[in-house]
Amino acid sequence: METYSVRTAKKPIDIMVEVPGSKSITNRALLMAAMGKGESELNGVLFSDDTRYFLQALKELGFAIRAEEEKKRICIVGQGGKIPKKEAKIYVGSAGTAARFLTAFLAMGDGIYQVDSSEQMKKRPMKELLCVLEELGAEISYQEEMYHFPMTIKGIGAKDSSCERIAEAELNIDRSSQFLSALLMVAPLRFESLTVRLTGKRNARSYVEITEQMMKQFGHPGVEKEENCYQVKKADYLAQDYQIEPDVSAACYFYAMAAVTGGSAMVYHMRKDSLQGDMKFLDVLGQMGCTLAWKKEKDREELWLTGPEGGRLRGISEVFSDFSDQALTMAAIAPFADAPVVIRGIAHIRGQESNRIKVIHTELGRMGIKCEETEDSITIYPGEIQGTLIHTYDDHRAAMAFAITGLLAEGVQIENPSCCKKTFPEYFSVLNQILQ
Repeated sequence: METYSVRTAKKPIDIMVEVPGSKSITNRALLMAAMGKGESELNGVLFSDDTRYFLQALKELGFAIRAEEEKKRICIVGQGGKIPKKEAKIYVGSAGTAARFLTAFLAMGDGIYQVDSSEQMKKRPMKELLCVLEELGAEISYQEEMYHFPMTIKGIGAKDSSCERIAEAELNIDRSSQFLSALLMVAPLRFESLTVRLTGKRNARSYVEITEQMMKQFGHPGVEKEENCYQVKKADYLAQDYQIEPDVSAACYFYAMAAVTGGSAMVYHMRKDSLQGDMKFLDVLGQMGCTLAWKKEKDREELWLTGPEGGRLRGISEVFSDFSDQALTMAAIAPFADAPVVIRGIAHIRGQESNRIKVIHTELGRMGIKCEETEDSITIYPGEIQGTLIHTYDDHRAAMAFAITGLLAEGVQIENPSCCKKTFPEYFSVLNQILQ
């Protein structure tokens, strides 16, 4: 299997870099553009495995799409909430957003659709969403295990073509907030009003806030909500030109590199008003001794981070539930802190592309670092890194995060670096350029 040998940083790293567009925003924009009426132009699009699966699925459903990868642009002709083909087979790969969002979209349609996924995605949570879709009237049959791919979906509209229904549903999002995002986005296609009451314990909803904001940007009047209750009403999505933000999840790797080496980093086009939850990770780096500042660069302000002298980070205890994609990033730099680092509120990451708590414990353990895990947290103790081959479990975030650890330790290799194609195909090429 292919491996990547991490080059150590002999001095503080100074970084000025561009990162791909946000996967979360790209895939939401693709769905809303498809649900709109007329042609939308999306710019700053992330082209990765996940978005390619999403795009191909929309093409298989009959949508007219023009993709210009070099220009990071996609034009898509929406059909006002209709799905052009009434029968189709689609494949969502390992893309959680495509799996959840498209499944909900098909359930609102008036056709019969077969949906399959990778083996990895077959193991990931879907049941909570699927149960609600069945309660709302979709007919779903499972070819292998119940509530897992592959499945056949007969949309609600195949039985009831009206859009005057008022419905309520209970939903648990402890394992994924994408369940709620999916329902909010697609419900206006089929229901006059849908009320979703949350039953679980998870309060991390930053990605749901992105969904709500983007629904407004695409012409929906907005979601009404109380603490654990969301109500969405029928409305149309509007075709438009739409600019996609940089992926803050990707940006965080470079800010972490500066933090742990005592250098500086600036990722172009970051936004002060970004709704991406991973912006909170940068605040945590500030608590650990980094300095963050918006500085004028040409015609706009850019976000700079400067690491503490010598990369001497402070230990912290922090809840990561609202930005859990950065749990692995924090784990990768935690051994270099001056005290233990406690990452809390992350039980749900056991059900992501890999069991990420187990991955942290296992791979840091193989590097000689002591860890203690609970169901909902992991504590990482400072220590000296031993070089080793990092197993990545086909998880892009494990590959990208532990490459940062290798900047300060000889002999760290990353197994299967190409798994980064899921969200950031050029990651290791960019890292090579930084380390030249």
